[in-house]
Amino acid sequence: MVPLSVLDLSPIVQGGGPGQSLRASRELAHAAERLGYRRYWLAEHHNMTGIASAATAVALAYAGEGTSTIRLGAGGVMLPNHAPLVIAEQFGTLEAIFPGRVDLGVGRAPGTDQLTARALRRTLVGGVDRFPEDVLELMAFLADPQPNQAIRAVPGAGSNVPVWILGSSLFGAQLAAALGLPFAFASHFAPQMLDEAVEIYRREFTPSSEGAKPHLMLGLNVVAGETDAEARFLFTSIQQAFLNLHRGQPGPLPPPREDPDGLLAGATLQPGSPLSKAVVGGPDTVRQGLRAFIERHRPDEIIVTAQIFDQARRIRSLELVAQARDALAPAA
Repeated sequence: MVPLSVLDLSPIVQGGGPGQSLRASRELAHAAERLGYRRYWLAEHHNMTGIASAATAVALAYAGEGTSTIRLGAGGVMLPNHAPLVIAEQFGTLEAIFPGRVDLGVGRAPGTDQLTARALRRTLVGGVDRFPEDVLELMAFLADPQPNQAIRAVPGAGSNVPVWILGSSLFGAQLAAALGLPFAFASHFAPQMLDEAVEIYRREFTPSSEGAKPHLMLGLNVVAGETDAEARFLFTSIQQAFLNLHRGQPGPLPPPREDPDGLLAGATLQPGSPLSKAVVGGPDTVRQGLRAFIERHRPDEIIVTAQIFDQARRIRSLELVAQARDALAPAA
């Protein structure tokens, strides 16, 4: 069976606050480890009142303290927001605390609006156009130091933290292939270019010291409930959140609500829409959805995400998805 990992946005729910969200993320990481998920990743976003993981490395350190074996990583750090040396130091520190367990996924999107992006990186150098150079600089800081190297990441130098390229377009696929790096595609919110990006990455991959062959991880929204009806109800939280974002009104994650006329589904699940790949349902539906997604796209790994309003149901969803994974394993 294709391994499953967990992507967490540390959602701030309506009526809650960042502290509550970060404690819930720590609990989620512990549950993911208990259930046999391979990785627990947090995503970087800024100036968004519905996401608590802006200080991604700090949040990962807190979540990691509640675990002992699961890999911890960023899914991802938006590198144009930062100097590569700072990120090398942050993730070198994480690697020193959690040796052999740290991943570093990097993307070139700002993860926010342009005004906030300028506030994050006040410099005349940098930005999305320098992303390939920033990736190489970051990797050099994480590699074994060279003779007479003037600047070293401490911690970080010699840690060789694995670097992943994240993408929601063809650019990330091309860069990951050219550098011989593992690639994570954001099909959980940008499925339109999924097939083409996967084909480019596999076709153009150049073996490197980081990997002899392509390694592809795909994002997938998976909301599991005891029944199809319960899962569809839970899923209305993220449907509302996506519509609010589309309208320019992002905010805390709303509670689920009934959708008797199917208006939410009609607005978010049509082919090509951001949530069109989502797998939502009871145990049988989730198992069938995972199987179909794997058969069509042949990922090496899937990273599942689910913004569910109620923490107990969010953990229960992970449990049901793990059960579906285990049920599919004998047929793999």
